[in-house]
Amino acid sequence: MTDTDPEALADRVRSGDLRLHELEAHADHDTAATARRLLLKDETDADLETVGAYAFDAEAADSAIENMIGAAQIPMGVVGPVSIDGGAAEGAYHLPLATTEGALLASVNRGLSVIESAGGAAARVTKTGMTRAPVFRVDGVVEAAETVEWVGKNLETLREAAESTTSHGELLDVEPYVVGDSVFLRFAYDTKDAMGMNMATIATGEACNVVEAETPASLVALSGNLCSDKKPAAINAVEGRGRSVTADVVIPGEIVEERLHTTADAIAEANTRKNLIGSAKAGSLGFNAHAANVVGAAFLATGQDEAQVVEGANTITTMDARPNEEGSSDLYASVSLASLEVGTVGGGTKLPTQSEALDVLGLRGGGDPAGSNADALAEVIAVGALAGELSLLAALASRHLASAHEDLGR
Repeated sequence: MTDTDPEALADRVRSGDLRLHELEAHADHDTAATARRLLLKDETDADLETVGAYAFDAEAADSAIENMIGAAQIPMGVVGPVSIDGGAAEGAYHLPLATTEGALLASVNRGLSVIESAGGAAARVTKTGMTRAPVFRVDGVVEAAETVEWVGKNLETLREAAESTTSHGELLDVEPYVVGDSVFLRFAYDTKDAMGMNMATIATGEACNVVEAETPASLVALSGNLCSDKKPAAINAVEGRGRSVTADVVIPGEIVEERLHTTADAIAEANTRKNLIGSAKAGSLGFNAHAANVVGAAFLATGQDEAQVVEGANTITTMDARPNEEGSSDLYASVSLASLEVGTVGGGTKLPTQSEALDVLGLRGGGDPAGSNADALAEVIAVGALAGELSLLAALASRHLASAHEDLGR
């Protein structure tokens, strides 16, 4: 029986007849969310009118959140268009970005405009592989070696087990790591157009059953943190995770001077001293100015897992002054994002607002061939990050950063 009165539903929670997470079993999703807002208003005096003014059916968010009360509305803007010569992204793209940081989109848009004036950027996904790394217990190094040897000889057996759980994912490789009586197996998957974390987890669980049955190893945890998901990790910087993607552009020296009010040499020096030397001294895993800004804003706009911005920020920015025939220098600029985890199907991409943002990119849903839409999204985000790096470094090199924020009232 469905209750259509949110106040009556709230009363049942107050009396202990229902628990907060059980409301959707007794009412439609919107009524359940309204009942929770009533309860919170009574207990906290918070006015949740704006939180409750969302524009989609709450049932659409059922797979994305529990105990829903409404929606957090973040301003969304757009930058571009910019021309991209990509392995999957080809043509002119607008990039939707959702953020609360004033001046960010203005800065990225300036960078994209300069890139467009230079003829556009190139971008390529250089490696693909969503990872999950379970940890097993063994008696000692002898059993560890036995387990590693078996895994090396039976990759096809593990592939068959893992791929039996998915119609799309493909097991690419299993890399073993031994630490005393712990054995880690880092499974890597091609998850096509899905970001694929859930797919990789389920598939790896099935493969672990085979490892336990055929070796001395006993599974301790399906994730042993060598994956490494949602944490800063050198292994992701070196081996990659999700998609490794690079974007670059050569900007003629006259455009650098006219549009960015500085020189290629000044930008290259700022990048070396700030992004490379400064980051090294800080012990940073990312050697960039603010790649996380664009990655995070793009993730929120297009329905990616926002916690994986920590891996997306694992970016190296390079800037190089290249002598030209006019006696000055052109600017070569690149960003390399080692572990950008994105998808165009599943998860938050199904939410209405995020689906519309993917429509702006022309990348909603599965691509043809499979995986091409997610590749293209990674390449567009990389070009956006490149524009952000270019604009910020130019502002620093020309000493215009503070005045730009002042002019925009931020």
